[in-house]
Amino acid sequence: MGIGAIIGAGIFVVTGIASANYSGPALVLSFLISGVACLFTALCYSEFASMVPVAGSAYTYGYVTLGEIWAWIIGWDLILEYLVIVAAVAVGWSGYIVSIFTSFGLILPSTLINPPGVEGGIINLPAVIIITFITWLIIRGARESSNFNAVIVIIKLAVILLFITIGLNYINPANYHPFMPYGWSGVFKGAAIIFFAYIGFDALTTAAEEVKTPQRTIPLAVIGSLFVSLILYIAVAAVLNGMLPYTEFKSTAAPVAFAIQKVGIRWADIIISVGALCGITSVLLVNLFGQTRIFFAMSRDGLFPKTFSKLHKNYKTPVNGILLVGVIASVIAAFIPLTSIVELVNIGTLAAFIIVSTAVVVLRRQHPEIKRPFKCPLVPFVPAVAVIFCFFLITQLPTVTHLRFIVWLVIGLIVYYFYGRHRSLLTGEST
Repeated sequence: MGIGAIIGAGIFVVTGIASANYSGPALVLSFLISGVACLFTALCYSEFASMVPVAGSAYTYGYVTLGEIWAWIIGWDLILEYLVIVAAVAVGWSGYIVSIFTSFGLILPSTLINPPGVEGGIINLPAVIIITFITWLIIRGARESSNFNAVIVIIKLAVILLFITIGLNYINPANYHPFMPYGWSGVFKGAAIIFFAYIGFDALTTAAEEVKTPQRTIPLAVIGSLFVSLILYIAVAAVLNGMLPYTEFKSTAAPVAFAIQKVGIRWADIIISVGALCGITSVLLVNLFGQTRIFFAMSRDGLFPKTFSKLHKNYKTPVNGILLVGVIASVIAAFIPLTSIVELVNIGTLAAFIIVSTAVVVLRRQHPEIKRPFKCPLVPFVPAVAVIFCFFLITQLPTVTHLRFIVWLVIGLIVYYFYGRHRSLLTGEST
């Protein structure tokens, strides 16, 4: 699940946006900076996951350490994160399926593959179709989802290695100059944008109630999958920018397939596009799964209507929450451009990461006696570095993204004030 959640959109979708608009060939540095920030945060997550192996991830960790209002803010942030991740990745999936059809000479109508305002688009229909399929799959249950994910992760890794092997033969050193066309500012802004690529490890912790020996399994999966992802991301970024000038990636949501097309390897183009579809599908699966479990945990605590924590009598999954998430994500993917979606994902996640990292320090001081199967090293240094990294990356995001996030938070606080706090199990008023 960790590799399924992390490796996918970062390689197959976001690399093109970040390289063309922010980092240039220095995208490898942006991936390194974001990866280090995530690693420090992942150590904090791993401590909580080993202590509190229940559904809800950062929301649950905030609930048991900082109190309900902070838990609500984290949960509200995570709702934004997962909804927009699913939408963004579905748009990338759409780009690759269109690429495959094009390879066979089938040109799909631009009105049905783009959102309004993009090349005459009306609706991104392929994105809606894949979200609908993943929603159905998750309703069927965790075991079915996990088995499906395992197969497509293996295909995805094989395709990434194929791309690296082929791409090494088409690297033109001239494409690495200028290495930092937008300066260090562009590198840092690129790191803030491609932070999106790593955040799937959060989805792992939402599944803690549905895995064996979570105290051991979850920390190993979180840290291990991050290391693997970091290495592959840097390798792909280096090869991609060596194959083509960074400016050529401005208008594509399928940069890996685009690079292979440009160098004229038709057979590899089709194989890599199919592999990318598998990779992106696994990201969709794990993140949509994670979102529904956040809904489930918040509903179980009374902060959302109880209907979202009711389980299907046959599949034992929170079907109402899954359907709601699927519908909202479909609407976002259908009608909003990819760049705007990606920017909005990151700020909500970074805010949640800051709160989780802070919570580790708070709980260490409040309850040092609690058993911790996995302990974050060098506390408070590691959590402090995580907070600093995440806050810095927030400052690198566009101002309009900050404003959208503030609006989202205000809406969340209004919902909490008029609904959640009156029905919360913590207040004893829930019915």
